Amino acid sequence: MPKNAAKESVMDGSTSFTPYKEKKGEEYMNEQQRDHFKSILMNWKRELMEEVDRTMSHMKDEAANFPDPADRASQEEEFSLELRTRDRERKLIKKIDKTIELIEQDDYGYCETCGVEIGIRRLEARPTATLCVDCKTLAEIKEKQIGG
Repeated sequence: MPKNAAKESVMDGSTSFTPYKEKKGEEYMNEQQRDHFKSILMNWKRELMEEVDRTMSHMKDEAANFPDPADRASQEEEFSLELRTRDRERKLIKKIDKTIELIEQDDYGYCETCGVEIGIRRLEARPTATLCVDCKTLAEIKEKQIGG
């Protein structure tokens, strides 16, 4: 099987990586695993930053004062959607930076609520996860009960 065939996507479908192959008896969150996740996060951040640059260029190039009010409204709506997306990505970049700090402090990969290992596969699916599956499930149940 070609090496590229083992690549998978993270979250948005654009960031690919080769899944980490755990070795028998390997310590959880050892240096190789931390490097693996730091690489995933850095690549994801780079792609998000490139998208920000593309948006800025697009908005500068496409900005026009259309005489037709419907055309102006369409352009404003398009820009509004792009800006909302970029704002979500800006928040995600902050979360990625915080996660990279956790890796550098050797605090990455453990649930911030109960302290258990989050798990390699869960972290590959959501590299910024801070809760194990059980704590995340409980948090979502509580949120549904409060939010009704």
